[in-house]
Amino acid sequence: MTSESLQPQEAPARRTVVAAVGAAGLAVALTACGSDDKSSSGSSTTQNGSNASSGGGDGAAAGSGGTVLAKTADIPEGGGKVFGSQGVVVTQPTKGEFKAFSSKCTHQGCAVNEIAGGVIKCPCHHSEFSAADGSVKKGPATQPLPAKSISVSGDEIKLA
Repeated sequence: MTSESLQPQEAPARRTVVAAVGAAGLAVALTACGSDDKSSSGSSTTQNGSNASSGGGDGAAAGSGGTVLAKTADIPEGGGKVFGSQGVVVTQPTKGEFKAFSSKCTHQGCAVNEIAGGVIKCPCHHSEFSAADGSVKKGPATQPLPAKSISVSGDEIKLA
């Protein structure tokens, strides 16, 4: 060994270490916040807080009308249901009126998971959206949930 290899190495500056740790933490936070929990795919919490499984038509194609999401009876009045695998939340703000929105929160992309009292809720940072029109009721989100196209034919709700 030479005397040069025995020289102590300079440690990185404290500022460099703090910046690297901060960047790593931010990357973890963004990854966690943007994840779409596949374990809840096809089910959600409804207006009364009980778990609801998807109606038998989840993902089944029905002719040219689109993918059958649920039966109208599966969507509670004043509440709704999240269809995680399709990336959509369907609500029934008033009796017989059905609306659909993206299930991806506009704040940082978390999947919404609950509809209660006319409000669609995001579990990550607690943003809330109107079940009637997708507008922001409570931040940190600043943009509404984008509307999705659905059709109601008889007792079936289809994703267009």
